[in-house]
Amino acid sequence: MKEHLQDDNYEEWLKIEVPSDLRLDVALVNTTEKSRSFIQTLIAEERVLVNGQPKKANYKVQEDDIVEINYPEPKELNVEAENLDLEIVYEDDDLLVVNKPQGMVVHPAPGSWSGTMVNALLYHCRSLSSINGVIRPGIVHRIDKDTSGLIIVAKNNTAHNNLALQIKEHTAHRRYRAIVHGVLSEPSGTIDAPIGRDPRDRKKMAVVFQHSKEAITHYYVLQRFVQFTELRAVLETGRTHQIRVHMAYLKHPVLGDPLYGPKNNPFNIKGQILHAENLHFIHPTTGQEMEFHTEPPSSYQEILNNLVEINNQHRESDNE
Repeated sequence: MKEHLQDDNYEEWLKIEVPSDLRLDVALVNTTEKSRSFIQTLIAEERVLVNGQPKKANYKVQEDDIVEINYPEPKELNVEAENLDLEIVYEDDDLLVVNKPQGMVVHPAPGSWSGTMVNALLYHCRSLSSINGVIRPGIVHRIDKDTSGLIIVAKNNTAHNNLALQIKEHTAHRRYRAIVHGVLSEPSGTIDAPIGRDPRDRKKMAVVFQHSKEAITHYYVLQRFVQFTELRAVLETGRTHQIRVHMAYLKHPVLGDPLYGPKNNPFNIKGQILHAENLHFIHPTTGQEMEFHTEPPSSYQEILNNLVEINNQHRESDNE
């Protein structure tokens, strides 16, 4: 039998804490957020071990099992560099902070192999971290295509690991602004509701209480309008679509959200009105506190102006 742990052709084996009483492939999908096909390929290639031995995808994980995973070494990058406009807020030898525009996809994926932030980064940078493989070089965390705002990019693996750990341990802070449907009565609140795949629609996330992960969002009301509210949201965790899912769970979906909001779009908006306005983290090399802030794009401000105008019209009619 192959001695996996001593095989020099393999990179480091990582211990993964997975839920018990699930199929091995399902448990790893829920834990790593990788695709099921990718996980099943790793299992078939014996890059997943349970108690030091390979198992089949349908193996049922036991409570005391030690599960280890070995991600393959990144392949030669075949994503093309493109000379695209990219607003770089900060850059040094270890990292960049980018103000991503609404409508730009962060990294290549089926249907979006060009025009992404990664394509632009490859044109701008000679080196990016390789931890996330050939498709997501440098990407420490993501924001959705139609969410604008700040995102950290790592230039090397040391910086990437440090920044990813800060996000995991909640020592890096991310703050957003959003306009949501409805009028929130309380000035602030906390949504503590786990998020996982929507069992009725695998393309969506949802608040679910099985096969999910802890998700916590704090929100603060900034302005109230007729039928809408502007708020600030602070992420304590970083789940896929977290703010969008949590606000929809409160029955206050983000304005313009095509996935979790109402079908009727009062302002003919393309994409959710959500902006990542602030980043705070510790520099991975210098240990210096770093904080960056950007104002929402003009499209966001136009919606605010419309809402202020509607508010004023209602006040005038009430005074007549």
